[in-house]
Amino acid sequence: MNVLSLARFQFAMTTIFHFFFVPFTIGTIFVVAIMESMYVHTGNPNYRKMTKFWGNVFLLTFAVGVVTGLIQEFQFGMNWSDYSRFMGDIFGAPLAFEALLSFFIESTFIGLWLFTWDRVKKGLHLFFAWMIVFGTLTSALWILTANSFMQHPVGFSIRGGRAVMVDFGALLSNRQLLYEYTHVIFGALLTGATILTGLAAFQLLKKRSISDVNKKIYHKTIRLGLVLMLIFSSCEFVAGDFQMRYLVHEQPMKFAAAEGVTTTTGEKAPWTVVGYVDPKTHDMKGNIDIPDVLSILSYHKTTGAVTGMKEVNKQLEKRYGTKIDNHKMDYYVPANTLFWSFRVMCGFAALLFLVSIVGLIMTRKGKESLYSHRWCLWVLAILTFSPFIVNTAGWLITELGRYPWTVYGLFTIAQSVSPSVSATSLLISNIVYFSLFTILAIVMIALTVRFLRNDPEEWEKAGDEKRATDPFAKGAF
Repeated sequence: MNVLSLARFQFAMTTIFHFFFVPFTIGTIFVVAIMESMYVHTGNPNYRKMTKFWGNVFLLTFAVGVVTGLIQEFQFGMNWSDYSRFMGDIFGAPLAFEALLSFFIESTFIGLWLFTWDRVKKGLHLFFAWMIVFGTLTSALWILTANSFMQHPVGFSIRGGRAVMVDFGALLSNRQLLYEYTHVIFGALLTGATILTGLAAFQLLKKRSISDVNKKIYHKTIRLGLVLMLIFSSCEFVAGDFQMRYLVHEQPMKFAAAEGVTTTTGEKAPWTVVGYVDPKTHDMKGNIDIPDVLSILSYHKTTGAVTGMKEVNKQLEKRYGTKIDNHKMDYYVPANTLFWSFRVMCGFAALLFLVSIVGLIMTRKGKESLYSHRWCLWVLAILTFSPFIVNTAGWLITELGRYPWTVYGLFTIAQSVSPSVSATSLLISNIVYFSLFTILAIVMIALTVRFLRNDPEEWEKAGDEKRATDPFAKGAF
């Protein structure tokens, strides 16, 4: 184990764990805001109970997401100081906007939303909820602005060996940002809808006796979740299609690896369903292909060649050289990881799309057979965990597909690592972070399970009684 591999492992670990909660938070508050909008519009108290109940799940994820995000940022100074020096002028502005604007909006309006039930008008309280949504969406925008620069650098100049921002507008109009942001956000909204649908199914499965009010609330949650799953899974396919067709030209190595193209195809490119790329020879083995499909997916027509990884590697060697700072360069990305991550991501997205269609048919007005079949509820319950797999697979494609660069074409991973950090200190911090994340995960799961022992109607009544108690009354403590 060397410094570079340990630093990469640590960043991968913290990023993946943090990204469990980012789309969960964004998607959950969006669904909760829709529930409160339905309450304000209809006056149906069941929607209020839904909002307050599932809103607590959002609060748990937000709290853990903040902690994991802080841990992740520590690494820029700890393990990647040379990257921070090179990228600081670009990275600083979006991170400042995220912290001073978006996080400020989120934290402020979460407090207002949480503590002003029945203290302000319903419309104003709803405004608080949608401001939280706005804060989460803009927070993602600023982070992805920085990440999109790393994927496709724009609006900069190199001065004194550092990337210096010369056009902030160019960062915001980066085409990479457009495709990456829409893809991530639709994925986050799909995450929130899927998880709340699955948790409602779990509630119906584990409760032997349940009141009619709570049953209606869980049914409404599932129905709303299925509608949103259908909408956002459809949007995700469109956004993913735009992003992948963009990568054909901008990051051809990433695209070729994700599609398992090792040698340049003919004008009618076949799509590889399954296969294995030999890491030594970079040849595809044991593959099953469908003729012409990759051309259709890549160019929306039956003809169109796709450049293979071997040819792309030669092009990159010619463009950037075979050595950078005396490091021998290998422009091949982890092909098998990208290839299978892409299939896992697309496969689960397609599954969620199909489940939402079937679920909506089975819960249509006058026919609610889904709720009477436990195996149907088990399908929804098990799919609760699918967004974490999908989001992780997508993030692996995004980040590993940029190898060997931290900033594409400008700065390599080997150049980015801190020169003074030792393998021993990294090993210790890896153990500490892994232990901390394990504890956080256990606490998060325990708190969620403990909370879900309640039901919406009883939870709201308990909250109302608690708020009605005078905290300064005699015997209150």
